[in-house]
Amino acid sequence: MPRTARNARIRSFSVAGIATAGATAALFALVPSGAQAAEPAAAPAKAPAAVTADKPYADNLDGWIKESLAIMKKKGIPGSYEGLHRNIMRESSGNPNAQNNWDINAQNGVPSKGLLQVIQPTFDAYHVAGTPKKLTDPVANITAAANYAADKYGSIDNVDSAY
Repeated sequence: MPRTARNARIRSFSVAGIATAGATAALFALVPSGAQAAEPAAAPAKAPAAVTADKPYADNLDGWIKESLAIMKKKGIPGSYEGLHRNIMRESSGNPNAQNNWDINAQNGVPSKGLLQVIQPTFDAYHVAGTPKKLTDPVANITAAANYAADKYGSIDNVDSAY
């Protein structure tokens, strides 16, 4: 094989190898570490319910946030869609069944649960009337967490880390 053809072939393999290594490194950089806030539980596999006159909000993250915001507005609890969504994605990746089984609360037998990773005593103290009294109910979890954040930080919009 002529030297120029061999050099071109080596360059081709080198570029392909670098591209593969770069893609692999990027993949590993995107894999969440074991130190994430919550260990996601398996989300139920169901199609979102259609919005109807008797159920004006979709049964998905967007609908839960919008329903919570409507309740928050009626109760005078501050917060925005962006603030709720940002905190939900950090805390549970949008999984209403997420549960933290490793932090100090979990070690003490009171794991944080739900979209905004609330512990039962906090949920009980900040539960908002008109929502289910179930910690993992998405709307109840969001609304109670926003109520807590409003009391402690002025608004869920002011929360940028575990709270």
